[in-house]
Amino acid sequence: MKDAATAPPLSIRAAGVRDHDAIWAILEPVYRAGETYCIPRDITRDAALEDWFAAPFTAFVAERGGEVLGTSHIGANRAGGGSHVANASFATAPAARGQGVAREMVTHAKDWARAQGFRAMQFNFVVATNADAVHSWEKAGFSIVGRLPGAFAHPAQGYVDALVMYHDLTGDSDDA
Repeated sequence: MKDAATAPPLSIRAAGVRDHDAIWAILEPVYRAGETYCIPRDITRDAALEDWFAAPFTAFVAERGGEVLGTSHIGANRAGGGSHVANASFATAPAARGQGVAREMVTHAKDWARAQGFRAMQFNFVVATNADAVHSWEKAGFSIVGRLPGAFAHPAQGYVDALVMYHDLTGDSDDA
């Protein structure tokens, strides 16, 4: 992995079938650890990819020099009266952590959501012990608007809180 300062720029594009192996390589260790997502730790590759690409979400990859370093998916949080609020999930390759990949993916997600007509973005279930994610999303303009006590069964820490985080997308687009 090259130093991010001297590496080619990161680009984010819609993901497709050709990206399945790279996306699974990123998602599998996250899901197997069971510390951040409400996904069965033994989920199969096919089931995980089906979930990641499922409607109403659009999947993306972040790549640098042709190497996929992260993935996201973005779509409506809920249907009907909640369809103006986007939701998104993110995962970064272990070797790419700390290189600004998550920051660029969340900026892309907010810009993409605005362009699709979403007025806000909400993360329904951020595990409170995932300090890096909480910090990143707060830096990106998200606020903690709710706390779900003991809502997540963490494999090492027991029942921990989950957070609801929210960001109004109708303001200045340069807010990350």
